[in-house]
Amino acid sequence: MLCGVFLKCSQRRKDGKIHRSWSVVESRRHAGGKITQQHVLYLGEINDSQQRAWEKTISVFDEAQGEARQLALFPNDRVPPEGGAEAVQVRLDQLRLENPRQWGACWLADHLWRTLKLDDFFGARLPLNREGTDWEKVLRVLVIYRLLSPGSEWRLHRHWFSTTALGDLLGVDERAAQDDTLYRCHDLLLGHKEALFGHLRERWADLFGARYEVLLYDLTSTYFECGVPQDETDPRRFGYSRDKRGDCVQVVIALVVTPEGLPLAYEMFPGNTADKTTLRGMLATIRRRYGAAERIWVMDRGIPTEEVLSELRAADPSVRYLVGTPKGRLTRYEAGLAERPWQDVREGLRVKLLPQDGEVYVLADSQARTGKERGMRRRKLKAYWKRLGELARQAPPRDQLLEKLGAAKDRAGRIAKTLVVVAVGDDGRLTYRLDRDALRTVRGREGRYLLRTNLAADDPALIWRCYLQLCHVEEAFRTR
Repeated sequence: MLCGVFLKCSQRRKDGKIHRSWSVVESRRHAGGKITQQHVLYLGEINDSQQRAWEKTISVFDEAQGEARQLALFPNDRVPPEGGAEAVQVRLDQLRLENPRQWGACWLADHLWRTLKLDDFFGARLPLNREGTDWEKVLRVLVIYRLLSPGSEWRLHRHWFSTTALGDLLGVDERAAQDDTLYRCHDLLLGHKEALFGHLRERWADLFGARYEVLLYDLTSTYFECGVPQDETDPRRFGYSRDKRGDCVQVVIALVVTPEGLPLAYEMFPGNTADKTTLRGMLATIRRRYGAAERIWVMDRGIPTEEVLSELRAADPSVRYLVGTPKGRLTRYEAGLAERPWQDVREGLRVKLLPQDGEVYVLADSQARTGKERGMRRRKLKAYWKRLGELARQAPPRDQLLEKLGAAKDRAGRIAKTLVVVAVGDDGRLTYRLDRDALRTVRGREGRYLLRTNLAADDPALIWRCYLQLCHVEEAFRTR
């Protein structure tokens, strides 16, 4: 395979103007004579006025004269204009890109680190060791790596660090990215956890005017492809896997953030920890760290228990909450909600509020969500119905039919299984029909959410806004 690098100009006409953009492209010739082109570096759009400006701002340092001077670059097949800056002609056919390194994103991440004053915070707590290792800068490398290109410490050591300008930006060499140095750095951090969140709280308030009246609480898990550790204190255990990897041990991570996404606390629990057992401890952590105050906790339905919610309602000062509620509870309150009027929150969204036993049940109806859920239901139901027809025509032996039917039900999911009544007779004959009553019930609940809260019922927009913020946090967890 042969390859070469060249500049490629792309032109497009828009609003009567011609726009030209430039890229560095690598051309590869494969076996059989096929040629493919891969963009290596996008240089952006350059118009005539920008080109003239660039000609005036490109400078080089002349070592012989000891001074900088302006130069203009031109291809060797073009004649530079007279009266402009001194020109240097470039042989584009011999231009190649060597050892490119990421700089801009690293500079910005380092600027954020210093803006948060984390260099001062960790510099005072992570002193140099006897070998001269600057642990604060090692930690900064780790954090910037997690921010820009998350991966393992081994990948950081073997590949990523050498492809960035972090060494020049931080004044360190490859010894700061040795694998054993990176792992040892993690061991130095846990003792500063409480102080770190206190420092971040001050910086959030100074930089963003962050407030802590509304807190979002959610949990996720991360798994490890290894056996169960022999050490009983090791938190890696089998449990409910959000990653669909029940064959792997895992740990559970709980996170409290502000609506702006600023983290206030996190805890790690053993992998077999139930979500509903974590809330009391997190409430105590926030109360100890930030004091007692009236706050709104926004949580998913699986986190609080009825006992904990009763404690929140009886607390002094009161702790307000907004919790997702299973759609199945709609049956219990359907008659009461039917008598309540709809209130428009914004275009395409309306709610009903039903005060009940010291709480307010909120039924939200979203047109956008209705279309999405309806499309998902139709797609799964259509595929399930088609598969049932195939099994009925194939008429496999009864035991084999039951196996295939179980696999089809698993793929169909809960909705499709609820809407189709399937039976297998003693003779192995498969019969199925659509449950139209169940279909009408499902259609009536598509795009609707049931929430419960002890907030006042006079501001439905606040209730819905808090719930949407929790949805954003959950989405971030799923796409982490």
